[in-house]
Amino acid sequence: MNLVLILLAVIAFIVIATSKFKLHPFLTLILASFIAAFAYGLPSSDIAKTITTGFGGILGYIGLVIVLGTIIGTILEKSGAAITMADVVIKVLGQRFPTLTMSIIGYLVSIPVFCDSGFVILNSLKQSMANRMKVSSVSMSVALATGLYATHTFVPPTPGPIAAAGNLGLESNLGLVIGVGVFVAAVAALAGMLWANRFANVEPDGEGAEELKQHVEDFESLKAAYGTLPSPAKAFAPIFVPILLICLGSIANFPSKPLGTDGLFDLLVFLGQPVNALMIGLLLSLLLLKGSNKIKEFSERISQGLVVAAPILLITGAGGAFGAVLKATEIGTFLGSSLSALGIGIFMPFIVAAALKSAQGSSTVALVATSALVAPMLGDIGLASDMGRVLTVMAIGAGAMTVSHANDSFFWVVTQFSRMSVKQAYKAQTMATLVQGVTAMILVYLLSLVLL
Repeated sequence: MNLVLILLAVIAFIVIATSKFKLHPFLTLILASFIAAFAYGLPSSDIAKTITTGFGGILGYIGLVIVLGTIIGTILEKSGAAITMADVVIKVLGQRFPTLTMSIIGYLVSIPVFCDSGFVILNSLKQSMANRMKVSSVSMSVALATGLYATHTFVPPTPGPIAAAGNLGLESNLGLVIGVGVFVAAVAALAGMLWANRFANVEPDGEGAEELKQHVEDFESLKAAYGTLPSPAKAFAPIFVPILLICLGSIANFPSKPLGTDGLFDLLVFLGQPVNALMIGLLLSLLLLKGSNKIKEFSERISQGLVVAAPILLITGAGGAFGAVLKATEIGTFLGSSLSALGIGIFMPFIVAAALKSAQGSSTVALVATSALVAPMLGDIGLASDMGRVLTVMAIGAGAMTVSHANDSFFWVVTQFSRMSVKQAYKAQTMATLVQGVTAMILVYLLSLVLL
């Protein structure tokens, strides 16, 4: 029982330090690693080595993937590729299903671009479509936000799901994580869109709401600010080609070897490794550079991407250190056997991630910390297989979206740009993320019944 009390105390420390005292999650997780190591009685001579090995181990597997994915996302964001993606979806779906259109746009854009940035980029498009189609901007805002949020928490190469996959030993099986994540995220996005439709006749009631009644030309001026927008092929290629290569590499690696074992197999296995696939995506993103001095522009985009990636790398590494300390103790075996007796299995990662998310606000921190926490006990709760680990990532992702409220930066981005009051945003956006998380978790549970 003392093992559990220590763990609860460490989790409470993480929550209080990040939410109440606003301590950076990187330092919080490192301190939590030391606290747990001393509390569990690890030999003092081994503590530093355990923490540094855990920190470097996870980044050795997944660090480059996070950096490359973030740089690609930065180039897509700055080049106007996100606007091109949105235009393509509008042309395909037309204007008959406005909230569905916004949800799909968000779903696609947030695979390479962070959901906060994605909402800012697409806000003018959202408002333009709302005015043009005479649909409530509250409904359109929630549809866009929940579409962005779905792939942000489930689909690599978004850093949170990648870090969780790395902590759970799936760094060489990201194709499977992507395949399942795309499906789970689609259902979560659909749930968010259906919730958004409840607000089809509700107008924003926050400060500056009347300013939203502006002319449709706003989106056209946004497009003009980007200059010549990239073609659809150039816009989609840097993200979807790597995803396709990673998935093909995973298929080639299936035990049945469906694609043979000759030269094609070797090629697909090489190209399907996440670092190699994302390097190809980075090369494809060079086609999006428009300045006269492309080398200089490329260097600037790399610098901007590294600034975004740095805190994510540090948090991910700190999560790996925390996980390494827990793996060195008996807590995993004890909790695993105890939870097996309770029979909550796949729901346990969801509950932990939801508690962390609701308490401290960051989905990425919830994904990293929860995956580090549950990794040592997967065998004891029957989730040690590859599919079990993948579904654990999905369960953690579902928890990491439950719920987005006042301590989450994304909540404030949606609220402020949509001119919703806090009360209205809780009813519309926060409840939407609750619906998304619970729906996704129910789906993950049903998948576990079929696939495990």
